[in-house]
Amino acid sequence: MKKNQFIFYVSLLIVILGLLMIADLMIGSVNVFSILNNSQLLDTILYTIRLPKVLTCVLAGSALALCGLLMQTLFRNPLAGPYALGVSSGASLFVAIATMLLTSIQISGLYFFGKSMITLFSMVGAFLVTLIILMISKKNKSSVTVLLVGIMLSQILGALQSLVEFMSSSNALKTFVIWGMGSVSSTTLSDMVIIVPIYVSSIFVAYLMVKSLNAILLNENYAANLGINISMLRIKVILITAILVGVITAFCGPIAFIGISVPIASRLLFKTSHHTHQITFCLLLGACVMVFADLICQLLSAHMMLPINTVTTLIGSPVVMYLLFKSKFNAQ
Repeated sequence: MKKNQFIFYVSLLIVILGLLMIADLMIGSVNVFSILNNSQLLDTILYTIRLPKVLTCVLAGSALALCGLLMQTLFRNPLAGPYALGVSSGASLFVAIATMLLTSIQISGLYFFGKSMITLFSMVGAFLVTLIILMISKKNKSSVTVLLVGIMLSQILGALQSLVEFMSSSNALKTFVIWGMGSVSSTTLSDMVIIVPIYVSSIFVAYLMVKSLNAILLNENYAANLGINISMLRIKVILITAILVGVITAFCGPIAFIGISVPIASRLLFKTSHHTHQITFCLLLGACVMVFADLICQLLSAHMMLPINTVTTLIGSPVVMYLLFKSKFNAQ
């Protein structure tokens, strides 16, 4: 892709993202223009409620899209992603365990400690599943086998999660079920202290891996001949994926199909496999899709917020089905 094309597409995505963010700030159960004369209420709605929600959409959408891109490159499989390979299921299971523990030892009132514990458990769950998938992919190179193992892992983890839910108290169960529907409205500006440093450092490391990612996309032997440490690259991808998926899942719940559909859509739209371009496009496109999904959640119902996981599934699943039926699609 030429430099002028890249700048044009990036600028266009930034403008679209900016417009979507403004619309998401303005639209809701309360009309912002009707309370312009009430500065206190306006500050509460815009800065306390809606701004953290919009920022969470941007961070969550772009982070999940980045994880999907890294996993698809590492496995050289366009259907790889945090949701399809069971990474989100691992995070969800450990969040269920953390939620039950917090309730059982009665420390859920300690806000910062409670969220930190859930975030840590979520990252551990995502890390363990990613590690299992990677070990299996090294033993068996078949993309179909890896995907089937990921699906089976999701089923096993789902069964274990159901067992944890069965053993939980009614209060813990209610909290977890609501969390499992997916929501970006429960975060605050204080939560950004946890999310933003992890998000920024992960993106920084991803850009440092561009050369390695471009090489491994062709062939592992080719990458090794260029002097790239394949094992270290795998570890970095595992850590970035586990940390980002863990944090986003802890704060927003399981968000489906963003990690799979956005990298696919990025390749289809921009016709490039260079990871400097793809990382940038996926970050911006993932943020746009997530903010757009949040807008739909509000527009479809004036009296309640629909689960964002439902909307992202309805948006992302057609993209995945398009890939399945388009036999000539080349992920590279």
